[in-house]
Amino acid sequence: MNTEHLLATLSNQPIIASVKNEEELELALQSDVGVIFLLYGSILTIAELTSRVRRTGKQVFVHLDMVEGLAPKEVASDFIARNTEANGIISTKAPLTRRARELGLVAIQRFFLLDSKAMASVEQFNRSAADVVEVLPGLMPKIIRRVAAITKRPVIAGGLIQDKEDVITALSAGAVAVSSTNPNVWDL
Repeated sequence: MNTEHLLATLSNQPIIASVKNEEELELALQSDVGVIFLLYGSILTIAELTSRVRRTGKQVFVHLDMVEGLAPKEVASDFIARNTEANGIISTKAPLTRRARELGLVAIQRFFLLDSKAMASVEQFNRSAADVVEVLPGLMPKIIRRVAAITKRPVIAGGLIQDKEDVITALSAGAVAVSSTNPNVWDL
């Protein structure tokens, strides 16, 4: 599974279901989305969760920073690669995304862009660290364009995406997709 496959899936369905619990996962599995971000789980459950998603034909990405029992160390990427069916990982930590890429997983580096200091971290971005970047909040068209230009990577807009207008705004600004925890957005 590679970045091109992810981008092809997103070109057909640019909405990603970000799920935080079992109920949301069930809704996402029944939705039309082709990609699911798992924002929950533990080292005891993550393998089964990724397997359930893959059995439906959807791609699944594990947010390493949110898996209970995983330390914020490179070995977390190794654990996901060896023990799950995940297509890739998400993390705010560049060493984890870089290691995931080395292991053949698609790596998504997440940036919380709350101020100019956070934007400075994007300007320090090393393209070897990730295949795709995700920016939160995703309702900043000028910032989406700027991040895409700086990182030279596909950008996913996430956070606070609530309706069709938000989706259109983010995609029009250059995002390849949007991620949302709002089930009403998943089937737009």
